[in-house]
Amino acid sequence: MDWYLAVIKNYAGFSGRARRKEYWMFALINIAIVIALSVIEGILGIPGIISAIYGLALLVPSLAVGVRRLHDTGRTGWWLLLALIPLVGPIVLLVFFCMEGNSGSNDFGADPKAA
Repeated sequence: MDWYLAVIKNYAGFSGRARRKEYWMFALINIAIVIALSVIEGILGIPGIISAIYGLALLVPSLAVGVRRLHDTGRTGWWLLLALIPLVGPIVLLVFFCMEGNSGSNDFGADPKAA
């Protein structure tokens, strides 16, 4: 939960680098919350309003942690636009997000694993 809260506290922080653990723990907790909200909406008979509000609230932090994760692999945040290419783009991004970050400093900052 600390990793999730760290991303939320760094709400619009697009600079720097994010470790794999930070990105994937945020994604895991985010998915768990979305599933829980969907179950609650299904029980209450609400048509996705709560999930939509939650998704909009976390749009900027999700983009920011994705950009920082790409920075850790030595890529710019513009690579996130690959998600707009059907089928191939999300697969390529998944591979990038799973890759180990660059050792030592790169153009985007110091190695977060070393700190």
